[in-house]
Amino acid sequence: MAPSAATPSGAPPRGPVGALQTVAVIARRELDSYFANPLGWVALCGFVVITGFFFVFSIVEFNDVAVQSTGNPYMAEQITINDVLLPMIFGNWAVVLLLMCPAISMRTFSEDLRQRSFELLLASPATSGAIVLGKYIGALGFMTVLFASTLYQPAVLYWLGTPDPGIVAGSYAAMFLLAASCLAVGGLASAFTDSQIIAFMVSFAALLVLYLMGWVGEMASADLLSHIAEVSMLSHLDQLMKGLLHVEDMVYFMTFVGFFLFATQQRVESFRWR
Repeated sequence: MAPSAATPSGAPPRGPVGALQTVAVIARRELDSYFANPLGWVALCGFVVITGFFFVFSIVEFNDVAVQSTGNPYMAEQITINDVLLPMIFGNWAVVLLLMCPAISMRTFSEDLRQRSFELLLASPATSGAIVLGKYIGALGFMTVLFASTLYQPAVLYWLGTPDPGIVAGSYAAMFLLAASCLAVGGLASAFTDSQIIAFMVSFAALLVLYLMGWVGEMASADLLSHIAEVSMLSHLDQLMKGLLHVEDMVYFMTFVGFFLFATQQRVESFRWR
């Protein structure tokens, strides 16, 4: 009789299915940890309050500009929800995410390293890639919850006017890709230290440099400096926030996230050789 290919009772299945299940278990554990930790609730409440403040502030500013433009028909045509209000709202979001994402990702590996539970995770059948991907998906899932908490904002905009659905969806997609990129950077920083504060400072500094590179590149006139903007995440958000999907922008974000996840995987793998 041929030997059975079935796995032992209670053992996780092998192959791609088993790897996916391992990633799903780690992602679920990571997502649950955010809601079991006061920091997760503080981040959620803080994101709702800060984005809500900027939302109200942007509407007030937009209303003031619209009132001032009533005497100028040409200017009034340029002051629209799509051209002025939406970029104003989501432009503020970009700044918020530069602070929020390091705060969310700083505990990804640092907490396990500090509590000495990372050795147990390495001793499990999970591969380094599954650990990194699972933790990243968990953090991304928590960020999805944060984004879902702001869905009242487009509802209010549709109640007040007629924003373009493509621009609204593109702006949300742009901010989500920005958040995904920032979380990938933060995860790598977290894998190098057991201090969450250090992980936060390193990831925020790296993201701030990328932000300034985009600003410097846009302001520079020299060809060499102008190419610096292409490295920044922000330079690849403009078309998305206009509701336009470009292949080069998608390739950039996929490459950016993939590079930092690979670097994090290599860092985690190095712990196995100690």
